[in-house]
Amino acid sequence: MNHHITTALATIAALSAGAATAQDYSLNLSTSQTLQDPLVIAMQGAEERIEERSEGRMEVTIYPSSQLGEDNDVLEQIRSGAPIAALVDAGRLAPFLPELGILAAPYLVDDYTEYAAITESPVYEEWVGQLAEESGIRLLNYNWFQGTRQMFTQDKVETPEDLGGVRVRTIDAPGWVATVEAMGATPAPMAWSEVYSALQLGAVDGAEAQLTGAYGIKLHEVSNNVAFTNHIQLFTGLATSESWFAELPEDLQAIVTEELKAAGEEATRETVAKLAEVQAEMEAAGVEFNEVDIAPFRDRVDVVYKKVGLVEAREALAPYLPRRSEPAAPAPRRRGRKPAAPGEGEHDHLETL
Repeated sequence: MNHHITTALATIAALSAGAATAQDYSLNLSTSQTLQDPLVIAMQGAEERIEERSEGRMEVTIYPSSQLGEDNDVLEQIRSGAPIAALVDAGRLAPFLPELGILAAPYLVDDYTEYAAITESPVYEEWVGQLAEESGIRLLNYNWFQGTRQMFTQDKVETPEDLGGVRVRTIDAPGWVATVEAMGATPAPMAWSEVYSALQLGAVDGAEAQLTGAYGIKLHEVSNNVAFTNHIQLFTGLATSESWFAELPEDLQAIVTEELKAAGEEATRETVAKLAEVQAEMEAAGVEFNEVDIAPFRDRVDVVYKKVGLVEAREALAPYLPRRSEPAAPAPRRRGRKPAAPGEGEHDHLETL
């Protein structure tokens, strides 16, 4: 009799312990970047903080290197209500709300720090609400700076004419394709995970990418030159399911929102800090870097705004964009020059990115 009572009590205790430790909610973080990328490292910090602050009610799992699928496929899962937050650029969101494509438009700003004024504007907030209502996608933030996009090629590029006939990999989104074409190259949209092999096999002649991302998949092994075209300051944001997010208790909504925004700020700082190191290692591997006159490229891509219907969106953001009186100086950080620390410079808005 005592044996049966003891067994029953043990079973009840085990079930109770299981109920106490079971996760009430789960969130999967998806990104195309590798495990060593500053963005993924920042996600890991957010994972720990979310689980700690939620006292175990929220379980977070990170899937780097497109393990859940390519971004466009993951967005469809999100629209179906999957508990996923995917780190995507606005070009991926433009098919759902065209105005958002402006956030990935070429030469929109001169420096990454100028994005804060855009993403804190009422215009941006209105677009976020519209996206959630019309597509079922909730853009939680847009403050994950991945770096400035440059041209990785086999031959040196100094002018748009040098890109004639060059097949350049880009993101599979209308704005990105139009930008590469306007710059003078032949766009070749494909998944990020396929770029290395495509360059190695000669399926493409180059790729436009940011230094940290390119280093993560070792593009310096299959490219000879990097031209500092600085055509896009690549910010990304975490997009999740509006229906899933709406079902979360308010305290968990706040925790997720706050910690993922803080992670974006951390990722931005670490990305900027790593640029000089990454360039140095690429140079040591034999890659040559060169400056270009940005003006001819900027003049060429102005047509992109008309082609993909972003003229009105740019006008709406005009009060929050930098005023240009003359062509801006190149933006990327150079080896041997220490990147500006967050908080330095009159345009530094990292605390609110």
